[in-house]
Formats: sequence, structure tokens, C-alpha cells
Amino acid sequence: MTPPPTRSGPGAAGKRRPRSYAAAKIRTAVLTQFGHVREAAGTLTPEQLSGPTRLGDWTVRELLAHVSTALGAVERALALPEPAKAEVAALDWPFGTAANAEGIADRGRALADGAPDIAALLARTEERFTEILETTADARPLAVGAGAMSLADYLVTRTVELVVHTDDLNDAVPGLDVPFDRQALAACTRLLADALAVKAPGASTEVRIPPFAVVQCVEGPRHTRGTPPNVVETDPLTWIRLATGRTRWERAVDDAAVRASGERADLGALLPLMA
Repeated sequence: MTPPPTRSGPGAAGKRRPRSYAAAKIRTAVLTQFGHVREAAGTLTPEQLSGPTRLGDWTVRELLAHVSTALGAVERALALPEPAKAEVAALDWPFGTAANAEGIADRGRALADGAPDIAALLARTEERFTEILETTADARPLAVGAGAMSLADYLVTRTVELVVHTDDLNDAVPGLDVPFDRQALAACTRLLADALAVKAPGASTEVRIPPFAVVQCVEGPRHTRGTPPNVVETDPLTWIRLATGRTRWERAVDDAAVRASGERADLGALLPLMA
């Protein structure tokens, strides 16, 4: 994932108990969201594919190639020696993406250059990925950038890649309106909300992202009952854009996409969370 430059975050999810995800639902969500992107790619004209995106100098074609690599990473990991056990969870992943951003971007560009038919590339990736899911157990450890992670946890991170880049694609091609799978959107929202709670541990501020997530964060007096003194509320896509640097905090507040009340409700210094 390669959004605009961001401040680095802690890579210490161990201080927070990881949220559990239903593995079967996550598998379905990843396949469904990827399928939405693949279908949309088949409708794009050469002019649209060569158009710009909000990701620096990436074209739409390169963005779609990167989406392919997001699932292709599972196949690449399976080709490596199997780690003895999974040592990190999905919640560790957001804090390690910046270190791998350059290599990921180069891989996506090379794949785009070698794939004249981007829709066919996505179709092949989907076919191989489906076969992998049919033959690989959820608990199988994978050697990935964040460390040794189970397939089940790694697939949760794929919901972030797919949802974020679906939003990038919709931004780049007005009127395309690729849909978001509800389960993929929920998992992406929750993982990034939990990452905020890891980065800013505490219980003085309540962050609400209905209908998917509520987390407490930021050091200060602990709230125990009644209306919290510090509340932030926004919708899932706005939250995802804030967490990944697509939208700045000040702009979201000015546009009323975020409602923030209380002296500890300004999250601007904590965002974005990942690169």
C-alpha cells in the first residue's frame, strides 16, 4: 500500500489483545471485493487505464496491477520456507507497511508493464488465489513483511489493501462506483481502528465508526459511564481515508465528515496511521 507520506507509528500490537475475525467470512470477503475490482477493470477504456490516480505518479493500470499483487503476495509467501509458527497478528501489519512501500510499488509497476490485458491479469490472479484457499488451512504460517503470520490473519490485512485501493480506483475514475463488500469494509475499518488504539493507548477518547467499530484511546482521565467527554465520530470510508493519508484530519473536520468534541478529541497528530 502506498498512500501519501506519513508519520511512522509503533509496531507493537502486543500491548492490545487482537480482535478475532471469522476466517470463513474473511475469505469470502476478500474474494468478493477482488471480484468487484476485476469486473470493473474489464469495463475500463485504454484512456481510463492510463489516467492518473491520487497515488503520486501511479496510473490506473498500475493501481490495478498493485491490487493483483495484494493477493499474489499469498502465493509468493507460500513459495517460501514455512515458518515454525505464526508469531504476529493482523494488528501488527499496519505499522510495518512503510518499510516495504518502495518494493511493493516497484513490483506493481513491473507487473503492469508486463500485462497488456490488465483484466486478464486480475482474472488469473483470482483463479490462482481461489485454488490456494481451497488447499491451504487458515492456521498455515506465512513469512510476510510483518513477520510470520497465519493465513487467516494475513487475509484480514488483504481486506485493507482491497478496500483502500477500491476507494482509490473510484476516486481515479469518476462514475465507476466499484461496490464495497460489507464484510471487507467492516474488517478494514476495525483493523485500522484497533491500530489507532495501539498507537495511542488510553481511555479518555471514544472513537465511533458506525456501524462497525468503537475504540477507546488517548491517555487521560478514564471514562466509566454516561456520555464520554471526548468523542470522535465518522463514517467507515472517511475513517479509512484518514488512517491511510488520503484525507487530512483538518479537512475532514472542516467538511463535517468528522464530528469531534472534547479537548482530547483532536486526532490530527496521530494520523495517518500507515503508509
